[in-house]
Amino acid sequence: MHLIYTVLLFVYFLAVLPATAYGIWRRGKEPGSLRERFGRLPAAVNPDRRPSVWVHAVSVGEALAARPLLRALRAVYPAHRLVVSTTTATGQRVASGFGRDVDAVCYVPFDFPWFVNRALDRIAPALFLVVDTEIWPNLLRACRRRGVGALIVNGRLSDRSFRRYRFARGCMRRVLADVGRVCAQTEEWAQRFVAIGADPARVVVTGSLKFDAAGGPAGSAPDPDAGDRLRAAFAFTHSRPVLIAASTLRGEEEPVLRAFARVRGTAPDALLVIAPRHPERFDEARETARRAGYRVRMRSALAPGSEPGAEVVILNTLGELARLFEIASAVVVGGSLVPAGGHNPIEPAAAGRAIVFGPHMENFADVARELVARGAAIQVRDADALEEALADLMRDGARRSRLGDAARAVVRRNLGATRRTIAAAAELLPPEDREST
Repeated sequence: MHLIYTVLLFVYFLAVLPATAYGIWRRGKEPGSLRERFGRLPAAVNPDRRPSVWVHAVSVGEALAARPLLRALRAVYPAHRLVVSTTTATGQRVASGFGRDVDAVCYVPFDFPWFVNRALDRIAPALFLVVDTEIWPNLLRACRRRGVGALIVNGRLSDRSFRRYRFARGCMRRVLADVGRVCAQTEEWAQRFVAIGADPARVVVTGSLKFDAAGGPAGSAPDPDAGDRLRAAFAFTHSRPVLIAASTLRGEEEPVLRAFARVRGTAPDALLVIAPRHPERFDEARETARRAGYRVRMRSALAPGSEPGAEVVILNTLGELARLFEIASAVVVGGSLVPAGGHNPIEPAAAGRAIVFGPHMENFADVARELVARGAAIQVRDADALEEALADLMRDGARRSRLGDAARAVVRRNLGATRRTIAAAAELLPPEDREST
């Protein structure tokens, strides 16, 4: 099975490599990223090849969710080097900003045996953790052959992924046999892992790390200066209503901008902050807002303490959105107004903000259901309903407060995934004897 997979992957790799290499050159990415994808990691990743704990987080969301887990791993395995890999450049930038929480950051190798083994030689992991669900058969197999315990943590299976993996259940059973523990976010997703071939004895429900990242002590921001800089840049919002459209995708800015026009009918000084999900869409979002008749500024152009003279700000920076929720009057969760499964509503909930999302929240279905059921969020069916909901919310401060308080309570109720995940990891790699370290 692995041989067939590798051959098919090689054919796909040859087909997409020219476009991938061109994209790296066109976007000005470091060529080192491609070298690392070939398994040629810098010696600085693990100079003396001492035992390590390797955490793979595909991009920004996974890296941020993993941060409290990284701190816990550091406490439990202090003698082990802590290495984080990502797939995307934006994930690299976020993980590289974790400071002492990690020892090294690199790109994950392409899933070919020769690249994987070269990377494993350098990283020398005693434990390998994959955040969410990026399943790489050759990497997992190589880990098992080296005696490296592998875990899927914060595990989830979207409807589309579940259908695809279930179709190949026979193959997936062999792949998941190389995983020592599957730490699923919810009971539903745990059952899905079992349905695609995971051993039920190895599947455990731990909850979502994103609750701990957003609402627990381990998730608190270690850089107060960054928060001060952000507050200084947005000091002009002190007495203004602020609507944040978080992690928007193409096709979502237009309905948000129409709803914002309705909001400004009763709150003419309101500000809209649009945070596109993907950096390559920053300029596109700006032009969309300009075509709608608004004055627009980019976040990177805001000077501390100054008035930007704009009704719309595009958040064209990374790592600031979670802090920015502190100034929001209401938050629209992106990825939910188009059929993309929705994005993370936990961060605005932890900030105690009034949350609105559309009909497409499949990726966070359990969280969305709980928020709505507990009066902690509003789910709308379409763009017209979004206009109504936001217009009503921005007029009703008391209702916004009730929603925000309820949302924060939901986050507190769901803390603890980090602790449960560490317990699962300890079954594969016993915690170190502190006296010996």
